[in-house]
Amino acid sequence: MTLQQQWVAFSTIVTKEVMRFVRIWVQTVLPAMITMGLYFVIFGHLIGSQLAPIQGYNYIDYIVPGIILMAIINNSYANVVSSFFSSKFQRHIEELLISPMPNYLILLGFVGGGLMRGLVVGVAVTVVAAIFAHLHVHNLLVILIVVMLTSALFSLGGLINAAYAKTFDDISIIPTFVLTPLTYLGGIFYSVDMLPSFWQHVSLVNPILYMINLMRYGMLGVSDIDVRLAFLIVIGFVVGLYLFALYLLRKGVGIRH
Repeated sequence: MTLQQQWVAFSTIVTKEVMRFVRIWVQTVLPAMITMGLYFVIFGHLIGSQLAPIQGYNYIDYIVPGIILMAIINNSYANVVSSFFSSKFQRHIEELLISPMPNYLILLGFVGGGLMRGLVVGVAVTVVAAIFAHLHVHNLLVILIVVMLTSALFSLGGLINAAYAKTFDDISIIPTFVLTPLTYLGGIFYSVDMLPSFWQHVSLVNPILYMINLMRYGMLGVSDIDVRLAFLIVIGFVVGLYLFALYLLRKGVGIRH
């Protein structure tokens, strides 16, 4: 395929993925805005008003970066896992695999769709956050990079989950038993420094901790983790999952029988 043909193929997949979640925005974008708004009301105002500032910021301002990132994580993951599994279930993923498109282009197309949904929801939740809290921007470049990396990472995770899933029930196992616990234990609602020493060390194995702290650094300028180390770990996860997802596509895991 020529470069122009590859671009047309890639943009077609991304456009299809974007139209898919935009068409049903009431189910894909609006619920995230409502849910995160409830977090701000309950945790930010009702509970947060009774708590002392953390690292110099009011509690509601402190949790804003994590809540925004949580919405991006959930929606990036959900978009790709549901879309790719539907493609498997309806068997039109086979048409892509037998086309001249290279596997990496198919992978990037699905990830691009997840990335777009993550960005759209991230912007929507940020608008909601502005209603309840005072938004801070310490380093806009860091914010943009961590949002892109996080969205890409969980889009790849969604594709891997979908590749192994055999039923629709299987695509809910990882979000329920892995993604949700890791997200809530990633430091969204607290600083890791508030934990006992043992649990601080345990928290370091949670990759979401590094993403949330990067987002918090980008918005507030504070972080419990060395920012350079956090970037290296997140980039390492993105590269690792990309290579693994590409391997699954090449082997046809969960697709070819």
